[in-house]
Amino acid sequence: MNQKDLKRYKKMLEDSKASLLESAKKTLVEESSFDTDDLPDEIDQAASEYTQSMVFRLRDREKFLLQKIDGALKRVEDGTFGICERCEEDISPKRLDARPVTTLCIRCKEEQEKKEKSYG
Repeated sequence: MNQKDLKRYKKMLEDSKASLLESAKKTLVEESSFDTDDLPDEIDQAASEYTQSMVFRLRDREKFLLQKIDGALKRVEDGTFGICERCEEDISPKRLDARPVTTLCIRCKEEQEKKEKSYG
């Protein structure tokens, strides 16, 4: 992979990371200020707790994505970005454009999904 492409993927990853971190900061300010005294009845309280639970579940998923982004940025730095960790072939640019945090080429990913399906 050439340096121009590496810089482009690095910028994509850094932009995604910045966006996720900004969203997390917003959640801390807006969503974590949950006060049950502000809600008039149990139904409103339950609905609010459910919404807050969903928001925090999404944040957990985003935390996992941040870890993947950090891993991809590390691979950019050490020169292994865009190389399949299983077969060591180049990952196609189309796949990297769609999912820059990927560590597997499309063929290896399909094999992994087939194995996961067979295990239930």
